[in-house]
Amino acid sequence: MGLHFSKEEFTSRKARVLKSMKGQNIDALLMFRQESMYWLTGYDTFGYVFFQTLILDQKGNIVLLTRAPDLRQAQNTSIIEDIRIWVDKDSSNPTDDLKVILDELNLKGKKLGIEYDAYGLTGQNTLRLNKSLKDYCSTEDTSNLVTKLRVVKSKEEIVYARKAAELADKALDEAWKYAKAGVSESKILAEMNRVIFEGGGDFPANEFIIGSGKNALLCRYQSEKQILKNPDQLTIEWAGTYRHYHSAMFRTIPIGKADLKHFKMHEACIEALKNCENKLKPGNKIGEVFDVHAKTFDNLGFNKARMNACGYSLGATFSPNWMDWPMIYADNPYVIEVGNVFFIHMILMDSENQLAMNLGETYIVNEKGNERLGKMKLDLVIL
Repeated sequence: MGLHFSKEEFTSRKARVLKSMKGQNIDALLMFRQESMYWLTGYDTFGYVFFQTLILDQKGNIVLLTRAPDLRQAQNTSIIEDIRIWVDKDSSNPTDDLKVILDELNLKGKKLGIEYDAYGLTGQNTLRLNKSLKDYCSTEDTSNLVTKLRVVKSKEEIVYARKAAELADKALDEAWKYAKAGVSESKILAEMNRVIFEGGGDFPANEFIIGSGKNALLCRYQSEKQILKNPDQLTIEWAGTYRHYHSAMFRTIPIGKADLKHFKMHEACIEALKNCENKLKPGNKIGEVFDVHAKTFDNLGFNKARMNACGYSLGATFSPNWMDWPMIYADNPYVIEVGNVFFIHMILMDSENQLAMNLGETYIVNEKGNERLGKMKLDLVIL
């Protein structure tokens, strides 16, 4: 099997989930988040776009209900031994197959925890699931049960996070190499992805963000690919990805020359990032990190240009998004712990002057504070 973690790691994770289930009086957990399935068993697939669930009961039984294309996927990538297949056919309802499994596990009348906050559990499938379980058992939304366990990374996971960071650094080197007037954004994307794949990396959980000119002010990927001009500005957000673990970075690169405002915006980003670094320590609340971000930018006159969040946790995530729980925004009460991995991004979008400046890095929290995983310079690089 192509397992990415040791037997002891999987045993520890399962024990932690069962302990949390017991604490919440959950008789069985229905996992619909692919991240949970991967973390708990190693199961690696994009088949979660269809109805699929991993069942764990208090006795430790693990059963996967999925489609035929994922039978061998689960056999080759996971520790799951009991794999059930629901059959594709017109008007098929996989929740009927689920009920058969629940009966086998003697879960009728028991309390089930369900990961409702899952990309694979569509609205239609949720309606089917709820209808099927009505009067059969009691249910509770336990979307964050596994997520809260995943947020603290083990030593084995940190190895992959560091490898992802190495790949992200290599991608930035390629961006600096190719970003110049006359070059297409497509070429830059191609070279960044090339070194990640050549380094053994994976597809990221969402597209890289890239845009020049007016599109440098966008915080999402869009399909227009422009040729860099002189002068110009290029914004890129990307992640090195290894075994699905992400290490993200963010940069805005002036092309030809920088506007004078670019320099002031970059100085503000540096100051805000350093202040966030100083606050990213065990025992502090993640909302406090946002507070220093906002205070720094506001004091420097960039209130209208900044965002209402300045980062989020990173880990092993699947499409359509590499953002993990929790997000760094105002009043978030999550208390920072050793082993957390956070991407902190300083984003300034000046719509009035059509100027952008972004700076983002990934950090692992340790006993002394934190460590920046990326090793590249934070200077304003003008190409």
